[in-house]
Amino acid sequence: MPDYGCGGTARIVLPHFFNGSNCECMKMDFIFGRFSILFYSIFFAVGFAALSFLDLSFAIPLFFLIPLSFIGLKDFFQKKSNVIANFPVLARARFMLESIRPEIRQYFLEGDDDKLPFSRNQREMVYRRSKNVDAVRSFGSLEDFYLNDYTWLNHSIKPSHIIDKNFRVLVGSGESKYEMSVLNISGTSFGALSPNAIQALNTGAKKGMFAHNTGEGSLSKYHELGGGDLIWQISTGYFGCRTEEGLFDEDKFSKTALSPQVKMIEIKLSQGAKPGHGGMLLGSKVTQEIAEARGIDVGKDCISPSSHSAFSTPVELLSFAEKLKKLSNGKPVGVKLCIGHPWEFLAIVKAMVEQENTLDFVTVDGSEGGTGAAIPELSDKTGCPLDDALIFVDNCLKGAGLREKVKIGASGKIVSGFDIVHKCALGADWCNMARPFMFSLGCIQARDCSSGKCPTGIATMDPARYRALDIDSRSDRVASFHSNTINAVCELLESAGLMHPHDLTRRHIVRRLSSSKIRLLDQIYPKLEPKSLLQKNFDVEDERIQVYWNRVSGNSFNAS
Repeated sequence: MPDYGCGGTARIVLPHFFNGSNCECMKMDFIFGRFSILFYSIFFAVGFAALSFLDLSFAIPLFFLIPLSFIGLKDFFQKKSNVIANFPVLARARFMLESIRPEIRQYFLEGDDDKLPFSRNQREMVYRRSKNVDAVRSFGSLEDFYLNDYTWLNHSIKPSHIIDKNFRVLVGSGESKYEMSVLNISGTSFGALSPNAIQALNTGAKKGMFAHNTGEGSLSKYHELGGGDLIWQISTGYFGCRTEEGLFDEDKFSKTALSPQVKMIEIKLSQGAKPGHGGMLLGSKVTQEIAEARGIDVGKDCISPSSHSAFSTPVELLSFAEKLKKLSNGKPVGVKLCIGHPWEFLAIVKAMVEQENTLDFVTVDGSEGGTGAAIPELSDKTGCPLDDALIFVDNCLKGAGLREKVKIGASGKIVSGFDIVHKCALGADWCNMARPFMFSLGCIQARDCSSGKCPTGIATMDPARYRALDIDSRSDRVASFHSNTINAVCELLESAGLMHPHDLTRRHIVRRLSSSKIRLLDQIYPKLEPKSLLQKNFDVEDERIQVYWNRVSGNSFNAS
C-alpha cells in the first residue's frame, strides 16, 4: 500500500503540488495554510457563480472573488518570486507593508532621538522654526550628558550683547568680493529637486539675504525667477558651460557668470555623498527644461565624469580657477571637496604657496553629506567625516600662511544653531545646509528621493506631484528657518561672551571622552601655528601633514 503520509513516498501520480511525500501537508496548506486564500477564493467564486443562476444577488461577491482568484492563480504559477509562489496573495500584503516600512518606522516606532538620518526632534525643530512657531523646550533636556562623545559649548560669566545679528563673512577681494551669510543653502540641483522647490528655495534666499548653491545641475530659469544670490557650481560635466563634446566652454561660462545674481563660482571636485564618483542622469529623465539648464540634448543620457577634463594637476586647477575669475569679472572662485587622500589637498595648498595664487574659498563637504544618491558603500564608508576634515583643512591653510586669504565653508549633516557654532569653532567661516532647508519646504524624510515619486513634491519632476508645493508660502518658511536658526546662533554666542562666529575657537567647545574624562577641542585635535610649514625644519602635531608636506608638489596630486 502506498504511504500518503508526509514522511512517506507516494506512488500514485498526482499534480506536482500534490506529488510525493508532502501531499498531505500540501492539502492542509490549501485548506488551513498558506494557499488557503487562493483555495477559498476559487471555492467560493465557483459556489456563488452557481448560486447566481438562482438569484443574481449572489453575483455581487464575484466582483471581489474572481479578481482575487486570478491574482492568486497568477501568483501560484509565476516563477519570478519564491515568496509570492509559496504565499499567493498573502505575500503581496507583505511586500506592500515592506514598501511603507520607512513610514511606519518613522511615524510609529522611531524614537525622538533616532537619527535616520535626522531625528524626529531635529525635524520638528526645523518645522517649528520654518513656521515661526515657538521652538523652546520645557521640563529640561532629553540629552544624556554622560554619554561618550557628548559635546557642548562652554558659557561665560560675562555674556555679551549682540546688536547686529546679520553675521557675514567677506569672501574674495576687489569690487566683486561677496559678503556671505554664516548660513546658506548647500548644492541642490534642478532636476534632482522640482521647479517649485528650486524657486521656493531661491526666493527664500532672497527674502533672507543669504546664498543658494545651484548644485551641479547649473542655473535654471527657476533660480532666476527666485532672484536670490547664487553660488554657481561647476562640476565635471560643465553643465551650463559645456561644448557638445562635454568640455569647458569659456563663452557660455562668461555669459552666465556675469549675471548679477551669480555671486561666487564653486568648482566641484567631489561631494560627501559619493566622493570620487561620477554619475549619469538617464535620458528618460532629461526633460526640455533640464536640457536647457545643463546644455545637453533632450532624451539622451547625461554623464557626469568622475574627474575634470579642464585640469589634471594642482597647478592646472589654480590656472583654471584664475581663468574663471577673469571670465566672471573677478568674482570669488573656490572648490568644493570631500577630503580623501591627505596628500592631494596638501598638493593643492603647496601649489598655492608655490604659485602665489590662491583660491578664494574651500567648501569642505563631510562624508555624512547626503543629498546625492549613491550606493551604501560610498555613502557609509568612503570619505572623511566633516569634523576631521575641517580640522585638517584649517591646519593646512594655517600652516601654509594662507588662512586669512582662503575662507572655509562647511557642509554635512548640519541642522541646528549649535551645529553651526561647533563647525565654526573647528575652523569653518560659514555653513551650508541642504536637507534642513528641504525640511523647511515640507520634506518628511521619506528617503525616496531617487525614484521621482517624492510624496511632498520636492525631489521629483512630476508636475502632478510638485504642483502641491506652494512657492510663496514655502519660500517664507525657508527665510524663517534661516532667520530663527541665526537667532539661535546669536543666543549661543552671547552665552559664550562672543560677538561673532569668527570669534569661536576650539577651546570654546568641550567633548566628553569617557565617564570621567572631558577635554576642550583644542586639547583633542592637533593644531598648527601660522606659517609653521614654511619653516625649514618644521615639526607639527598633525601627522598627516608632517608626513606628506615635503612629499607633495603642485605639479601632481600624487605623493612621492
